[in-house]
Amino acid sequence: MTATPDIDAFTRPYWDAAAEGRLLIRRCRACARPHHYPREFCPHCWSEDVVWERASGRATLHTWSVVHRNDLPPFGDRVPYVAAVVDLAEGPRMMTEVVDVPEPDLRVDMELRVAFRTGDDGVAVPVFTAAS
Repeated sequence: MTATPDIDAFTRPYWDAAAEGRLLIRRCRACARPHHYPREFCPHCWSEDVVWERASGRATLHTWSVVHRNDLPPFGDRVPYVAAVVDLAEGPRMMTEVVDVPEPDLRVDMELRVAFRTGDDGVAVPVFTAAS
């Protein structure tokens, strides 16, 4: 069993881009500030004049926790895994997972790049790995 994100008409561009290996964020045309997770309004100035923008895929590691137990599908099959918060190069923070990096190598401000994991449900989800 996999955890499928809720995909609706609003979030469809985000998930379609992920399936193509692109990470999207939203940018407000009123105040010019980017944000993530995707919302139909700007969380900074409340404007509804927001557009999709391709992110560079670069980020730095802000914080993380190694999860050793999670009984919810599909996470139980993945333990241990690194739940993380990353700072996207464009500015927003994003909750994600860091993959293919040994736990002792993790460090604050570590440079990361986006990767995508496609689940059994066919949905590609952005995760991050070491930039080099």
